[in-house]
Amino acid sequence: MNLVGHLLHTAISVTAAGLLLLIDCQCCCTAMKALLILGFISLMGAKGLEDFPQSYVVAKRDSSHAVTLPCGTTTKNDVTWTFEGQDVEFNGRISMDGPNLLVKYVGKPMLGKYTCLSEGQTASTFLLMEAEEEEELDSLLSCRARSYYCTFNCIWHQRKYRAVRLGLGPNCHDGGNQCSWFNGTTKSQNERIHFDLTHSLNPFAEEISRLELTVEAIKDYTFLQRTKTFYLRDIIQPDSPQIVRCQKGSSGINVTIQPPSSWPKPHSFFRLEHQIEYERKDDGELHSLLVSSSTILIPLKITKLRVRSRDPLVRSAWSEWTDSTCSTKLTH
Repeated sequence: MNLVGHLLHTAISVTAAGLLLLIDCQCCCTAMKALLILGFISLMGAKGLEDFPQSYVVAKRDSSHAVTLPCGTTTKNDVTWTFEGQDVEFNGRISMDGPNLLVKYVGKPMLGKYTCLSEGQTASTFLLMEAEEEEELDSLLSCRARSYYCTFNCIWHQRKYRAVRLGLGPNCHDGGNQCSWFNGTTKSQNERIHFDLTHSLNPFAEEISRLELTVEAIKDYTFLQRTKTFYLRDIIQPDSPQIVRCQKGSSGINVTIQPPSSWPKPHSFFRLEHQIEYERKDDGELHSLLVSSSTILIPLKITKLRVRSRDPLVRSAWSEWTDSTCSTKLTH
């Protein structure tokens, strides 16, 4: 490792205070100081954006319109601004507008953390840029409701965005505190982010209004926002049903199917239809039946048996298959 590489490795390994002391050393040239500062700022910025910042402003890509960074302190006298810990240099792109900062012709080097200082108070705002991605929300996020009760689940599939939040309601598209945001949890095995959301729809009433879902995500200093509307019935997918009984008779096997425990009651109102598949021992062919009742008579001597369910009223997605162990006892 050469001298420059050794010094950079050492600087990143020490604390902020130690870094400042190292930069002040007489052995560091001006270029080396700048390199160390940029490396330290990069590390701090990446860590800070693992979570959603409390205050941020989004600049549109390739836009000549200026954006305003508000000074969030309660006092507005003798205001100074810093960018990533360094004093802001005012030029044709950055200027003061009262206590606030005015930034125009925003480019990537200008993105990051700006801090307003006034009479001992500080308040920070992140300047972000609109993301380039053009994917529809359906390719980034999938949602599923196991029933018509007050909750449903969503999974964020885009791994490169680590700070992600979901908002439900018409106020969320404008961002900020007008929306009740939902934060997710990351599953370590696939790095996808899982969300549990709640809604106020009545499961016994006709669904006449759409849900409006907004997702906001940040990667480095780029900001992605997508919104979609849908009916809850569009994302219904029941859990797998249960095969609770296989009773052998002289003319066939009576199979009793029970809805999943998560499906709403009464089942006479929230009906399910079932698809049952079985394989006969004598010919090895796979047979399929579609039934609306909870019991079905199938032939004797089967080697495989499974069932899945869906809501027939809205033609929901099918549940996962439930394999039955009772078929192994009914092969003769």
